[in-house]
Amino acid sequence: MTHHLRSHITALVFCLLLLVPGTHSESGKVTEFDLLITNARIVDGSGNPWFRGSIAVKDGRIARIGRMDKSSAKQIIDARGLIVAPGFIDVHAHTESIYENRSAENFIRMGVTSLITGNCGNSVIDVGEFLGRMNDQPIALNLGTLIAHGAVREEVVGLDDREVEDSEHEAMRDLVDRAMKDGAVGLSTGLIYVPGTFAPSEEVVDLARVAARHGGVYASHIRNEGTKVEEAIREAVDIGRKADIPVHISHFKLAGKTMWGKSETTIDLVKAARRSGIQVTVDQYAYTASSTSLDARLPSWAIAGGREEGTRRLEDPETRKRIVDEMKEYLERNGFEDFSFAYVADYKADPSLNGKNIAEITQLEKKTKDVDAQLDMIFEMYKTGRVQMVYQMMFEQDVRDIMKQPFAMIAADSGVRRFGSGVPHPRGYGNNARVLGRYVRDLGTITLEDAIRKMTSLPAQTFGLNHRGLLKDGNIADIVIFDEQAVADKATFEDPHQYAAGFKTVIVNGTVVFDGEKMTGKMPGRPLFGPGKYGGAREN
Repeated sequence: MTHHLRSHITALVFCLLLLVPGTHSESGKVTEFDLLITNARIVDGSGNPWFRGSIAVKDGRIARIGRMDKSSAKQIIDARGLIVAPGFIDVHAHTESIYENRSAENFIRMGVTSLITGNCGNSVIDVGEFLGRMNDQPIALNLGTLIAHGAVREEVVGLDDREVEDSEHEAMRDLVDRAMKDGAVGLSTGLIYVPGTFAPSEEVVDLARVAARHGGVYASHIRNEGTKVEEAIREAVDIGRKADIPVHISHFKLAGKTMWGKSETTIDLVKAARRSGIQVTVDQYAYTASSTSLDARLPSWAIAGGREEGTRRLEDPETRKRIVDEMKEYLERNGFEDFSFAYVADYKADPSLNGKNIAEITQLEKKTKDVDAQLDMIFEMYKTGRVQMVYQMMFEQDVRDIMKQPFAMIAADSGVRRFGSGVPHPRGYGNNARVLGRYVRDLGTITLEDAIRKMTSLPAQTFGLNHRGLLKDGNIADIVIFDEQAVADKATFEDPHQYAAGFKTVIVNGTVVFDGEKMTGKMPGRPLFGPGKYGGAREN
């Protein structure tokens, strides 16, 4: 080849390089990637041991993992001494109001980049409209939703305790079918709450079959988490078997002192179901307290039909006595002397009582802590409207034993928090950080790699979130960078409005949304659609 010909070829190659998309530096060198994370200890989400390397991001996806020239990216993040992992996926959220607080800062600042809402039998009905709002009102993280049996039943039947008629069954099936086609990832139930508590198993199976046809999962707040928890787990598994649908049990726990230390039994039930061929997974939060409404303390039959009907029953002396007797029996059955385990998180009628337990409030208001007076106090508070509570009812060793299970994932069971509002459960600010700090670093309950797997690839696999949950070439660039020695939950039950510590960078769909000091204001979140949106079906 002559020198003249080589010169022409060199010039041609140079011209072709100039046509390659990318940003050119002042020196004329093509910028190959949008973002490059260097010097990382990568925990890829698979559960495999960490390894060292760099991660390159281009057009919202992971372009390459390996060793790369720093000069080939628009933005470089030096992760020396830090862990780089997939963004955390929280499959148990209550974020129907997320468009009122689109930054979701409490989640972002503990590494969460994707949420699944619509849990515990409560969801929006119009899934298409809900997820479609992201087009005009973008949010900071990714969001999917379940369609909830409780919401569907209320829409068609109301809150009454009665059997569903054939025409109502058909209407409920149609709502679930429409939601699945609009992108719901599955069906949820709240069988401990009105109106879900009034539904027999076969009613749930009927709707779960609809969700199964569209590749969905069945996620359940089971019918009982205390003395009848074994029966409730068996019901969830049986629904999965009959409907041919994967089963996911929400906030897996044992509530009540008489149940403490019995997690081995409930864990064995899940293991037995899995051995029989039923896909069963669970999630948990890393605390010994739960959180739900004050309504949950009253018998379901007593509040059927809504608050007005419940109030009417409380005003009837004979009915009120029946309610009182059942609530006292509940205390005895679960090993509690009174309601001092029940703390007020958000009481709009009197915010000064937020953070106090029912016994303390009764002493303040009625100058006694007598159980009958506590019951009167509960009834008075119930009548004013929904009161959000925190219940100190669980056992630390059970939390640890459940966390060790390979089928258990991490989820906060929280909504988007308004900083400083009420005294909510601290899990909404610290759940993921608490696992990484307390249960991985301090206690060694599980390994770092397994903790990350429980927050990333396991939920992605279970809920069908393709191309997320693993750091690998071609996957979507949801990434979190944190200091494993500094990561910690700062939020407490007394002072919950404190963001998690130790998180340096949070990236959603290739865009930095938290830079270690502040939110960037970027809103790159996307809807997470179930397979029914595209006419697909889950492969079991």
